[in-house]
Amino acid sequence: MNPSILPAVEFVKTQDPSSSTGSTPHQIRRIGQILLDMGKLTLEDIENILQLQKTKQVQFGAAAKQLGLISDYDIQHALVCQLDGSELHTKPEGIAVNLPVINQPDSILAESIRSVRTQLILRGFPSSQNALAIVGIQKSAETSHFVASLAAMYSQLGKRTLLIDANIRNPVQHKLFGLAENRGLSDLLVDHATIADVLVTIDSLPNLALLPSGTSPVNSSELLSLTRFKAIHELLTSQFDVVIYDTPDIQETTDALMVCHHCDFALLLVLKHRSRLADVSAVNKQMTDNGIAIIGSVLIDSL
Repeated sequence: MNPSILPAVEFVKTQDPSSSTGSTPHQIRRIGQILLDMGKLTLEDIENILQLQKTKQVQFGAAAKQLGLISDYDIQHALVCQLDGSELHTKPEGIAVNLPVINQPDSILAESIRSVRTQLILRGFPSSQNALAIVGIQKSAETSHFVASLAAMYSQLGKRTLLIDANIRNPVQHKLFGLAENRGLSDLLVDHATIADVLVTIDSLPNLALLPSGTSPVNSSELLSLTRFKAIHELLTSQFDVVIYDTPDIQETTDALMVCHHCDFALLLVLKHRSRLADVSAVNKQMTDNGIAIIGSVLIDSL
């Protein structure tokens, strides 16, 4: 793959402490302390929660909610604040990350991705605006490889980077990182998991977290249209320095547009000798007409 960025105008785990009745007092105190610091609980509240948990044998978060003290959002916010690496699921050792830019850091490909990263930084990503959706003009595995590589490169700058696989229909990221298909974004959207349940850290890239796509739904567009997606997005972008989304082919589904709508920038991926200029122009117009800020376009040769 020989990527080069073009001006936009031209191409126009460990177990979740709140989900187990067997959590240790130390784990409970940590969550309670965070909620206390957030001003969501008082010391008296925490004592009442612990007492209810002990007598009713319910989860810490469930006990707090039963008492009407906190919401699901408060719990998830506290869990994300707790992300120091030890509370996240960790990719098992011995499984290779299928990313040439990591395995061959001095390769031409790695240098090309670094060049794209540098140009994005010069264009203002990340700054206070730290969410980037990467959109392929057409369906290709190379798109997901590029997204994973760029996220890995940002994490190597010491920035806390989150890679979100929003390609719910045809997910790839879990395969690139040697993970089994498991819960992820779609499960968060239907409230079948918490953030701490689904975020995964990578041993070889300690500043990178992955949010897999999750259980394949039949209504991905509807899920991404939920106000819950906006809330999850805002929570995650407040806790990471860089958030990068892998999205589906924009000509195949409206899912990519839904994701881009919440992001600060979109980056278009154009396949050399395969993407038609008319399609690129049409996608550019579609996105700008919908108020999406295109930070640039990357021309990809081949893997």
